[in-house]
This record gives sequence, structure tokens and C-alpha cells, in this order.
Amino acid sequence: MSAFLRLSLLLGLGLTLPPLATAADPLDAEIRAAAHAVMAEQDIPGLAVGITAPGLRRLYYFGTADRRSGQPVDAATLFEIGSLSKTYTATLGGYAVTTGRLRLDESAAQVRPALAGSAIGQASLLQLATYSAGGLPLQFPDSVTTEDQAVAFYRTFQPPFPAGSRRLYSNPSIGLFGALAAQRLDEPFATALQRHVLKPLGLRHTYLQVPAAAQAHYAWGHGNNDQPLRVNPGVYAEEAYGIKTTAGDLLAFVEANLNPGRLPAPLAKALGATQQGYYRSGSMTQGLGWEAYPYPLAKTQLLAGNTPAMALEPQPADWQHPPLPATGARLLNKTGSTNGFGAYALFVPERQLGLVILANRNYPIPARIETAWRILQKLNGGVQ
Repeated sequence: MSAFLRLSLLLGLGLTLPPLATAADPLDAEIRAAAHAVMAEQDIPGLAVGITAPGLRRLYYFGTADRRSGQPVDAATLFEIGSLSKTYTATLGGYAVTTGRLRLDESAAQVRPALAGSAIGQASLLQLATYSAGGLPLQFPDSVTTEDQAVAFYRTFQPPFPAGSRRLYSNPSIGLFGALAAQRLDEPFATALQRHVLKPLGLRHTYLQVPAAAQAHYAWGHGNNDQPLRVNPGVYAEEAYGIKTTAGDLLAFVEANLNPGRLPAPLAKALGATQQGYYRSGSMTQGLGWEAYPYPLAKTQLLAGNTPAMALEPQPADWQHPPLPATGARLLNKTGSTNGFGAYALFVPERQLGLVILANRNYPIPARIETAWRILQKLNGGVQ
């Protein structure tokens, strides 16, 4: 495809090209060096990076969306973002709360009577949203493939510890929260997310189900020996890890979180609710989807908050009453992975800094943080 045709296509999609940078631009040089380094170290086929800061917005594209075809990563490329989807689900839940359709202190059974009499039915919506409903597992058992089977699983689940006492990262936990929020909005989850979150934020290239017209831009994940991979559907997959998006749209979502006040009141309040601090676990403070740290912080703190233990083992939950406000000097972040993709996003509201990294390989989270930290340090130095 000629450069002219590619430019025409991107502009027709309403997308933008990254600005041209000069050889004397140290930020540009650092971003390119960091991207090339992690791609070489982790054998990543394709990468997209987006940054935002006061007076600055850039998007970068590297490598291929599919090694078999050699199709390059560009502004239209769709990546799976895995558990970063939870921040969108949390925003929908926050919208249901701010519009009076849902209360975080309600029990699951109050929304879905089929859960009455079960331990999970007694858990609050807030506990479900923050992985503290008593120890739900990371994934459903393989035998759970329908929503009815999921309800049966919740009804018979015996929590290993009391609700609210521990954090244990769980897709069935926040997945149920998203489903219950959509139920209170009287819409299927996908419809509610599109109507109340994606469309108002102008995220025109963010999907739960990639439409036929966008399939050509949907990157392939790469597994062992570059096995082509895409996410498998499952119960509450849309709520927990289902979003596919471009780097530009993900950066726009981060920018909305940086500046929620410019949005209509219900959505602005919803984004604020996701950034409140509901409990502390080590140096990390748990929001709805987002995870926060005092800023500035040492890189070791950020790495410690994103270890396998934080995802796979029970952690203490020091509840904050009232919740910590969505203000002050903080860094908020979230990782996301599917079998073939790895994503990371962070933002610092006080400095108005944001960063997204999307890759079509599920590479180690410490490598994502190391790359983001390298860019953040240069980005922060550039705006001080």
C-alpha cells in the first residue's frame, strides 16, 4: 500500500498519525529506543505506544500485527487488552451508581435473586468489584460455560475466608459485578457499555465483538513458536477481559480519566468513582479497576504491586472509611493480558501524564513496567 493510500485510509477512519519528530527530540528517541529494546528482548512482533502530557500527544507504531502476513502495526490496529477491560466495566458500574440505578453497598442477591441464600449472594457489589467477596478464583472452572452454570457455581461456592477480609484477584468476581450493573441498567452488558461509556467518550474503535468492517485491522496474538492466538469467549469474558481497541482509543480513555470534569456529570462522576481508594493492600490502593500508588514512588513499589503474588495469592485488605478521594498526587495503573496479547496503562492526574503500551505477545509484566517507567521518567522530565 502506498504512503498516500495509507494516509487516506487512516484519515477516513478518523484516526491520526503520530507527529513527525526531529533527531534532536530526546523524548522521541527514548520512546523508540525503549520500544525497540523490549521488542528485541521479549520477541514481540508488534507494539503500539501512546503518551499524553500538557501540550503533547503522540502515538507510535512498531513491527507487525501478524508475522505471517507482515501487516504493519498502525493507527487502525486493534489489540486485545485483557484485564484492562476491567476499568471500562468499572466505569459502567460507576455510571449505574451515579445515576441511582445501583448501590455499591447492595448485596448481589438484591440485584439477582437467584443468588439468595448463597455466600456470594451476601457479598456486596463493592466487594465483587474489588476482588474481596471471599476468595472467588482467578477463573471459572472449565466446566462452567454458560451463565446458568455460572449462577450454579456462585450458589455452591464456599468462600475460603470472610467477605471483605482479603483481596484475591478474580475474573468471576468483577465479571459478576459488571453483569449486575448492566442488569440494573436494563440492557445487555455490551449494549450498556456502548451506550453509556464507549459512545459518550468517543471511542469509535473500541469493541467487545470486532465487526466485520474492522476485522482486517484486528491483530493476531503470538504464542509459543508464533502460534496465532485470539481470546476465547467465556462466561463474563466481555466484563472481565473482552475489549479490543487501538492505541489511540486507549490513550483517549486514559485522557478521559485524567480530565473527567470535561465530561457530562454522570460519566464524570463514574470515572471519579473508579479512582477512589476503597482499601489498601501493601503500597497499592484498590479502586474500581484501577490500582493506585502515592506519587512520586520508587519503581520497586510499582513492580511489587504487580507481582504474580498480587494476582494469584490472597492479600490483606485495609478498608478505608470513607473511601480515599480521587485527588492528590497518585499514579494509577492497570495491566491486561490474554494468551497472545499484553497491555499496560498508567496515568498521573496531578502531572496530567498518561501512557499506554499495547503488544501482540503476552510478555512478562515486569518488562512492561520497566518499559513504561523508562518512558515516564523522560516524559516527566520533559514537563517539569
